[in-house]
Amino acid sequence: MSPSAVERDVLFKTFGRAWFKRDAELLYQAVTPDFVWQANDRDGSVRRITGKGAVAEALGATGSGDVQRRFEDVVYHHAPDATFMTFRLIETDKTTGDVREEAGLERYTFKDGRIAVKDVYRKKSV
Repeated sequence: MSPSAVERDVLFKTFGRAWFKRDAELLYQAVTPDFVWQANDRDGSVRRITGKGAVAEALGATGSGDVQRRFEDVVYHHAPDATFMTFRLIETDKTTGDVREEAGLERYTFKDGRIAVKDVYRKKSV
C-alpha cells in the first residue's frame, strides 16, 4: 500500500533536504534500500542508478562543476500509486553565463512506506 499524501510530504521533505545537501545517508532515510533513480540524459539515453554508493556518487556529481542549478515552479501531484513532481530547471554555466531552461516531470513510486523509484523526464523549454 502506498503512503498517504501526508506521509509522502514528510518523505519528500527529507528527500529534498538530502538532495540539496548531497547527503546519501539522509536520503536513505526516505528511500528503500533498493532505491532506483532513472533519468533521461540529453543524448536520449536512460541512466539507471542503483545502490547506495552509486547514488551517493551521482548526488555529489549533481552539485559539482561550473553549472548552477535552480528549480522553480515545483508542484507535487499525488495519485493513488505514484507522486508526480512538475518543475522548471534553470541551469547557468558559471564560466560562460549561458542559461539553459528545461521543463521536467519526476515520477515517484513507493514500497514499504518509502520512495522506491525516481523516474526523471526533462526537455528543453521552448
